[in-house]
Amino acid sequence: MTAPHVSPPGPLPRTPLVAPLRGDRDRRIRRRLERLIGTPATEHNSLLPLRNGDEIFSAMLASIRVARRTVDLMTFVYWRGAVAREFADALAERARAGVRVRLLLDGFGSRLIERCLLATLREAGVQVAWFRKPIWLSPLKQNHRCHRKVLLVDETTAFTGGVGIAQEWAGDARHQAEWRETHFRVRGPAVDGIAAAFTQNWAECHGGLFDDRDRFTEHRPEGNAIVQVVRGSASVGWQDIKTLLRVVLESAETRIRLTTAYFAPGLDFVELLGSAARRGVEVELLVPGRYTDKAVCRAAGRRLYAGLLDAGVKIWEYQPTMMHAKVLTMDGTLSLIGSGNFNRRSLDHDEEIMLAVLDEELAATLDGHFEQDRTASKGIDPAAWPARPALQRLQECAVVPLRRFL
Repeated sequence: MTAPHVSPPGPLPRTPLVAPLRGDRDRRIRRRLERLIGTPATEHNSLLPLRNGDEIFSAMLASIRVARRTVDLMTFVYWRGAVAREFADALAERARAGVRVRLLLDGFGSRLIERCLLATLREAGVQVAWFRKPIWLSPLKQNHRCHRKVLLVDETTAFTGGVGIAQEWAGDARHQAEWRETHFRVRGPAVDGIAAAFTQNWAECHGGLFDDRDRFTEHRPEGNAIVQVVRGSASVGWQDIKTLLRVVLESAETRIRLTTAYFAPGLDFVELLGSAARRGVEVELLVPGRYTDKAVCRAAGRRLYAGLLDAGVKIWEYQPTMMHAKVLTMDGTLSLIGSGNFNRRSLDHDEEIMLAVLDEELAATLDGHFEQDRTASKGIDPAAWPARPALQRLQECAVVPLRRFL
């Protein structure tokens, strides 16, 4: 893991206004997303995919340990175990060294954090804030959580994706106790959009948005990826992430590969997947199998299989462990990554962050991951699915009243 860039004194090189795209179609997709969402994309970014806890945690911790000015960490899950203690120790050490360290925890998702870790962090000078603790909330806000996962170091390096700070993500997905995950290191101008997601949630919980540790310097060119950062809000109404997904699904021409930890979308998004398959797009869906931490959500998703299979969607259930990754690739050129799942909770209720990335190399890498995961998955047979056991059908029907909360 290389150290994050520290900008030297003097002017930065001029960045070209427009990076080269792989053709008119990429340009059209980019402009379609920018116009319909209203958020500009940035050029000259680099994204490093990190697969499973061994890669993810070592990269994140290495980045924290070389921080010189600022560390901001926001997470839905901060639970227990050796990983949780290792992160607390690293954050506390940096705070004692004079680095400004801020930690934002969701009031529901991180409720299991060990109190001794909170004491260690606060004593070291870490600023700890809670997003919407249930006991302090009105009933109208209880269901709207902060599901974003963001780490920012020295304003130049960001991490985002699906990982939580807990022992469940440790290891390399070798067995059911080690979850399968994909996370990303980001460098370049897109870091600002990720930082804005942190700031938006921090502002709700804390008075200070910035101090003299923030330099607000320009970003150097880091790579060839074009990135649009899209935020979803924990509120009522249509969300930008829903627009993002709708545009991508309707724009696909050859292939959609979707991996999601929780599959329980509304019928409108089920129809978008089915419509893509019916017009000749190869649509593949990879979801958790028997190892899942939310069996109710799995049952709700399985109730949707029949219509998808009839439309020609191929469905795979991952077998070795809990599949927690959130990745979509389209036509081998565009990738959607971040914290959002393909369920109503992410699309309707929670604070999320998603990155739309135009980069053929990244898409090829993520397609390779999909193909590897598919070999460890069980395909759903369209001919056999209608004959599934009556008890399973009953479970699928029983969760219907809860589907809007899943």
